[in-house]
Amino acid sequence: MPADHHYERIQAQDGGSFDAYCAIPSSGNGPGVVVFQEIFGINDNMRGLANRLATEGYVALVPDMFWRIEPRFERKDESGIGDAFAVVQQFDATLGALDIAATHAHLLDMAECSGKVGVIGFCLGGALAFNAAATSRVDGRGPDAAVCYYGSAINDMLGLADAITCPTMYHYGNTDVFIPEENIAAVEQAVASRAGVEFHRYEAGHAFSNWDAPSMYNAEAAELSWDRTLAFFAKHLSS
Repeated sequence: MPADHHYERIQAQDGGSFDAYCAIPSSGNGPGVVVFQEIFGINDNMRGLANRLATEGYVALVPDMFWRIEPRFERKDESGIGDAFAVVQQFDATLGALDIAATHAHLLDMAECSGKVGVIGFCLGGALAFNAAATSRVDGRGPDAAVCYYGSAINDMLGLADAITCPTMYHYGNTDVFIPEENIAAVEQAVASRAGVEFHRYEAGHAFSNWDAPSMYNAEAAELSWDRTLAFFAKHLSS
């Protein structure tokens, strides 16, 4: 477990405020990582990932991206997928981009954050991490590294690829029923010429990293991708 975990309150750029789960490392400070949720909200899986990052020395912050629709929306696993899809259909990506930038700024302003900030996201969050890398700027500064896990909506954002200046890592399953092979190939082609890109595929399906969704979880792919992610962050977020 991290040394401390709690919810931060973040001021939205257009008024109001929202919660973000925060996990602090035992050192009390470290590089920051914004963790973007799957469609199930900030659930045990997302909190667990933030805690794991904190044990590796990162200040992890998981913003509630559904706060405008249903604050603290949370479903545990596949049993809540109908509710999750209903919420996703109401999600406003333009307003979401404002919340991404607000979270980025909040993390940089935290005393516990030592300076560099990475972003990581899963499923819906994979696309949000891609968006953050392309568009989130705080005093002209973008994220220092981005990791995108099976972000199906990335294909709708490929026009932003040239705006990404930080190193990026991508994880996809070869048997993902939600992201066709041609879509994965299109993302790989769009980012291939960018500096610092790592692109990985696994013999696994969608949401293979989510240990809280038994029908989707693939332990081998989850652990290998996580090891690669930690190595990537260590390389690009260390001072």
